[in-house]
Amino acid sequence: MHEHSLEDTKNGNRVAIVGNPNVGKSVIFGLLTGRYATVSNYPGTTVTLTSGSCKAGGEDLWVTDTPGVNTLIPMSEDEVVTRDILLNQAIKLVVQVADAKNPSRGLQISLQLAEMGLPFMLVLNMWDEANSRGIDINVKKLSDAIGTTVIPTIGVQRKGIKELRESLTEERYSSLSISYGNLIEDGIKKLEAILPQSRISRRSIALMLLAGDASLKPWLNKNVSPSDVTTIDAIRRDLQNKFYEPLGYVINQIRLKKAEKIVEGVLSRHQKSGSNVTVHIGKWAMHPVWGIPVLLAALFLMYEFVGVLGAQVLVGLLEEGLFGNYINPYMTFIAERFIPDLFFRDLFVGEYGIITMALTYSIALILPIVGTFFIAFGILEDSGYLPRLAIMVHKIFKLMGLHGKAVLPMVLGLGCDTMATFTARVMETRKERVIVTLLLALGVPCSAQLGVILGMLGGVSLTATLVWAFSVILVIFLVGYLSSKVLKGESSDFVFDIPPLRIPVLSNIVFKTLSRTEWYLKEAVPLFIVGTLILFTLDKIGGLEVIERIASPVVVSFLGLPAKATEAFLIGFLRRDYGAAGLFALAQNGQLNPNQVVISLVTITLFVPCVANLLVMIKERGLRTALAMVAFIFPFAFFVGGVLNFGFNLLGIKL
Repeated sequence: MHEHSLEDTKNGNRVAIVGNPNVGKSVIFGLLTGRYATVSNYPGTTVTLTSGSCKAGGEDLWVTDTPGVNTLIPMSEDEVVTRDILLNQAIKLVVQVADAKNPSRGLQISLQLAEMGLPFMLVLNMWDEANSRGIDINVKKLSDAIGTTVIPTIGVQRKGIKELRESLTEERYSSLSISYGNLIEDGIKKLEAILPQSRISRRSIALMLLAGDASLKPWLNKNVSPSDVTTIDAIRRDLQNKFYEPLGYVINQIRLKKAEKIVEGVLSRHQKSGSNVTVHIGKWAMHPVWGIPVLLAALFLMYEFVGVLGAQVLVGLLEEGLFGNYINPYMTFIAERFIPDLFFRDLFVGEYGIITMALTYSIALILPIVGTFFIAFGILEDSGYLPRLAIMVHKIFKLMGLHGKAVLPMVLGLGCDTMATFTARVMETRKERVIVTLLLALGVPCSAQLGVILGMLGGVSLTATLVWAFSVILVIFLVGYLSSKVLKGESSDFVFDIPPLRIPVLSNIVFKTLSRTEWYLKEAVPLFIVGTLILFTLDKIGGLEVIERIASPVVVSFLGLPAKATEAFLIGFLRRDYGAAGLFALAQNGQLNPNQVVISLVTITLFVPCVANLLVMIKERGLRTALAMVAFIFPFAFFVGGVLNFGFNLLGIKL
């Protein structure tokens, strides 16, 4: 599409995809737009939006996949962004995606869209899963009840997408309406008389204000006079005094009853015949006891696929084979022949060269690991296992001010912390995203580093391995717990749909993997280049040697390690597994005893994340927050290592 026509599309024909979390919005978006999508942050936030062009009925549409919401009265930054898009942008059509297994949950958003006066259609996704549970929905009756188009889809199988695309040019306004009772209706009318005209109805804004939507204050201050703002507050306060429960709760309960009444008229259930094996397996997978062997089996298979096939076999083929034998020698030969200046030659093919380091690391070392992890993660995702894992570990993560969904980026961190930091977006609030990012940077070793660490511990004893694991896990829980108490902000409720276990569709796994790999190449590879340029500059001005001299006394005196270990910590900032590999070499040469092995590995596991991860932390959480994390992690890692050294010496422990 040409640039000017694309801009026209953005300005005139915007389509917003909205819906609850985990209902398949992104799958629907991908099928409508293909792989031609742009990713950007919503202005003033860390929330990422994905947009792309779509052709329907001869029209060019610009489709935006908004963050998942449970309500359009925002409780999180994601929900604020979705609401603001509907409030501030000219939307031609809203495509609401709902879970066919739980239509009443989706209809609560439908009611709010209808109140906003926006044209929308309802997509009932995961239709097959609803049928497998014996749920039948009369689509025609539901369409008549809400007064707009209803389309059943099975996103992962591309069923219903043709009908959806053909309906995108329709602008049907819902006929849904609710009466909230005389008292609330009177309050709505008073507010409507004060509020200005906007892209959504005055009635919907009035309901948001009555429900206590504090996130609307900036919009109010911009569009309403100070005296009217005072009047609005007084109207809400007076109305609240007439109810025992919060107005937001009252309004939500009325909507819920309306949604349930609609569902009663269109939904029926039948007895589903067939095997219940998958149902039983699904229950075992989230059982507090039987779920543990299922988890261990899943982790073992993932380690074999990502840690062995990806991190060892494929990395060996690319790093030692393609780059080691062909690309790097060939590019070095070209550079030596055509770039006479040593400075610029080193810039491309030197020790910290763009080709010999940045591209070698990002393509030959990291890409095979994240590529295999994307495949494994897609299989876990589409099989329905991840929600069960989240439920099983929910109580553990709750101690750290998080909930079960935090396990998703943590598991991804065992593949690559850089990628996992991006996926911290699955957490609803900023506080939760900051805690997850901190714990990833602090104590979750990537698969490449973990492989080196386990190999190194294998040369000592089981006791040493247990001390290392216990120390790292204890630190993660302690820091997570204290962070949840220190950081300001609210934690979100744990609302998670449990889909049935199913065999993943190969084409969907391929599509997801290609999309995520394309994203990695666009987002992460440039960060490796930036990080390499920083190291190149430090090397040329002598900064690396200065850092090594400054850190050496701490390493020797406080940690009780040989001075040579300083190099391992320094290179560990470039890549965590390289740091561990440096320590491994010291151990092999007999320069580290078992006590020093454990101390050094605990320290480097908790050490500052690699430069690529740091750059992603800055991008995701902001410069100030990322630097604050580093300022904490750097001395804390050495502190924990020093405490271990002191404890070993004090108690006379010899591992």
